[in-house]
Amino acid sequence: MGKDTVPFLPRQHDDDIVVHADQFDEAELKRIIRALNLKVTSQRMAILKALHEGRRHVTAQELYEKLNKENPDIGFATVYRFLRTLTEGTFVTEVRMGGLPARYELTPKGHHDHLTCVKCGKICEFENKAIEGLQEKVANQFGFKLTHHILELYGVCPSCQAKNL
Repeated sequence: MGKDTVPFLPRQHDDDIVVHADQFDEAELKRIIRALNLKVTSQRMAILKALHEGRRHVTAQELYEKLNKENPDIGFATVYRFLRTLTEGTFVTEVRMGGLPARYELTPKGHHDHLTCVKCGKICEFENKAIEGLQEKVANQFGFKLTHHILELYGVCPSCQAKNL
């Protein structure tokens, strides 16, 4: 794979994500909707619950497909518009990995970075204080005050490495 080549990442499966799951109860989900000055509706609650209860890092299409099974009255446009609104309100984080379609996750209560397998699409979330410190030092070196960042690392996971032996 060339240096400028965007890796192909296969579609993930629910068990392909290693996460540090934050817990949001129904009252917190309703507070998110109200904080956006929106009415709490069954469709908005279903979208938030699907984001919360499902795996993280879903595309709008994957979220729609999951919702459509139990809520056929929720259209793709509704899912996409609400994701955009949630993202603008910083309640949902949009992650763009390697130029692929945007993936969404409820904004975690704590920061984390991602390791993504280029063979199977598995995503591992991690936190590393040394890396965080180095990023601050680099920003300071160039006179930047960091507001936020996303670190994405790509490689081959142990399972895929073992399959290629």
